[in-house]
Amino acid sequence: MTPGLPAEQAPMKPGNPTEGYLLEPGNRVRLIVFNEAGLSGDFTIDQAGNVSLPLIGNVPASGITAKQLSKRIEDHLRKDAYLQDPKAAVEVQTFRPFYVLGEVRQPGEFPYTNGLTVLSAVARAGGYDYRAWEGDVVLVRTIDGDQHEYRASERTPILPGDIVRVLQRRL
Repeated sequence: MTPGLPAEQAPMKPGNPTEGYLLEPGNRVRLIVFNEAGLSGDFTIDQAGNVSLPLIGNVPASGITAKQLSKRIEDHLRKDAYLQDPKAAVEVQTFRPFYVLGEVRQPGEFPYTNGLTVLSAVARAGGYDYRAWEGDVVLVRTIDGDQHEYRASERTPILPGDIVRVLQRRL
């Protein structure tokens, strides 16, 4: 066992980053209102947590999933009598960033893309530096508002908001 590595292994199931992902200010979403091209498009959630849409104005979007936002938009369109039976779909375009810290060449914040693993995250941070413990890292993931630390391998999937911490090897 490497000193400083948590005993609990990180989940290896990649999972769908959009499933359960709570929207927040700065996220870009694509809205499709079926048969209504004028209401569809790409929108950014503003700092107040709203998405500003044609016809219906500001819709609270922060802290809910894309599926919940779709329903909320449909409800607004129906309630305000703009459409009789609206069907909307919301797709998350940009996610919260992930972070790589510790013994890498360029630690920092990086934009999230689907399919990331610990190894690809380390590569985005310029690779391991000469002091790095290669292979296993500490993965910090927030679940239901609580931070959990896991031992992770290079093949472990990364989710939006994760922190990858590369430890220093013992000489």
